[in-house]
Formats: sequence, C-alpha cells, structure tokens
Amino acid sequence: MSEQKYYVPDGTYWPIIGSIGVTILFVGFANQMHGVSWGASAMVLGFAIVIFMLFGWLGQVVNESVNGIYNSQVDRSFRWGMSWFIFSEVMFFAAFFGALFYARQISVPWLSGEGNNLYTPELWDGFKATWQQIAFSTPGTTLKSGVEMSIPTQLVDTWGLPALNTALLLLSGVTLTFAHHALRAERRNQVISWLVATIVLGVAFLGFQVAEYGHAYADGLQLTSGIYGSTFYMLTGFHGFHVTIGAIMLSVILYRVQKGHFSADSHFGFEGVAWYWHFVDVVWLGLFVFVYWL
Repeated sequence: MSEQKYYVPDGTYWPIIGSIGVTILFVGFANQMHGVSWGASAMVLGFAIVIFMLFGWLGQVVNESVNGIYNSQVDRSFRWGMSWFIFSEVMFFAAFFGALFYARQISVPWLSGEGNNLYTPELWDGFKATWQQIAFSTPGTTLKSGVEMSIPTQLVDTWGLPALNTALLLLSGVTLTFAHHALRAERRNQVISWLVATIVLGVAFLGFQVAEYGHAYADGLQLTSGIYGSTFYMLTGFHGFHVTIGAIMLSVILYRVQKGHFSADSHFGFEGVAWYWHFVDVVWLGLFVFVYWL
C-alpha cells in the first residue's frame, strides 16, 4: 500500500447515517421551539444517532491509519481538510465579531442621530450613544418603546475571571506545544503528562466560565439585556462550546497516545487537534480584547 500513488477510499454508509441523525435533530429542535410534544424526544434521538456516527466513522479512520492503509497523499488530504475546516471556523466567528462591531460602531451612533438619522426617538431619558450605557443604565429605567429589558447592575469585571481564563488558555497552548515536542522526540510519558495538563487547564477554563455566567446573571446581565447581552453570550457561549469540543478531542488523543498510536514522523491526528486548540486560544484573545476590555 505504501507504493500506491493515489488512495481511493472504499464506499461507506456513515455519511448517510450522519445525515439522518442531523435531520432528525434539527426537525426535533424546530418542533420543540414550537411546543410540539415529541420535539424533545426527536432531538435526543437525532443527537444519539450523530454521536453513534462520529464514534463509528472516526473509529474506522483511526483503525485504517493504525493498520497502515493510508499513504502520504491521504496525509495531505487530511491536512487540507483540517485547514479548510479551521478556515470555516474563522468565518463563523468573523460573522459574530462583525455583528458586535456593527452594533457597537454603527448602530449605537445611529441611534443617537448620526448619519442623518435625525428622527430616532430617545430610547430612555438621558440616553447617550455609548456602548457601556446600552448594557448599563439606571436600574428600573423604562424604555419608551415599552420593551421589557433586563438591566445589569454592573458589567463583568475584565480583570477578574476573564483575565484568569485568558491566562489558563494561553498556558494550555504552551503545555500542548510541549506535548507536541515530546511526541516528536518520542518521549511518550512526557506527552501524556503535558496532554493531561492541557485538558485540566481547559476544564478549569470551562468551570470558571460557568461561574462567570452565574455572577453575570445574578447581576442582571442576561440574554434579554439588549444587544450587549445577546452579543456577549453569543460570542462567549459559542467559544465555550468550542473549548468543550476541543477538550473532548484532546481526551481522545490522550487515549490514543496511551494505546501507543502516533510516531515521531506520523501523528497528524495529534497535530490536527493541536491546530484546533490553538485556534480556540486565538479566538479567546479577540474576545478578551473586544468583548471584555474595550
């Protein structure tokens, strides 16, 4: 097989199973949102099918890799595939950052009358076109539009849990890099130790984010807190979801390292997860600067 110039994979039924699972999941979600009784059950069934597909399909890929079926052409395909996947993730978060910047730099000034918008009614007494006041106004203020809004009593402290979580994620990137160097040097015990440290730091990040959400909700910063609240939870929530997925991926890689998979010259499964984790780190730096700090 190593002499084969171009690898053509056998047909597989896993994409069909995955498509069925995703369809059931989203149909169930849509019906659950409309109060249909069987919506939640369909969501659970669809999610279970998707998980079954992931274990089956990825397990098949791992077995084929371990058994030496793949060649250098497949390795290049995997690298390009992972590169395009991360690019799609960049565009995913770019859309949300774009929504944040549009609301902050265009919509808020527009509400105060900029851009020839002279007929915008005052949202509440003393309204000013500042991003902070959109989220943090006098408690008990009644909007002239009659819309009920949850008004925070204070904003999230930038240099509290967010700064701590920034340090944790940056440190996790360092420990993962050490694990990669150890793998290239074929020091498997060190790889395991550094991977465990990376996973622990990622789980600690998630724990502190849950604690931050608890404090934020107690202070009134909720999804109903206007555009500030919706963009805050949209960006940080999706990032937290990506950290969760990344921690699961790292756990799988840790299991594979313990099973003796990967070598100094062949370990793209490890590298692909490392790329993803470093991408998550970079996204958080953007969140820290533009959501918490500025």
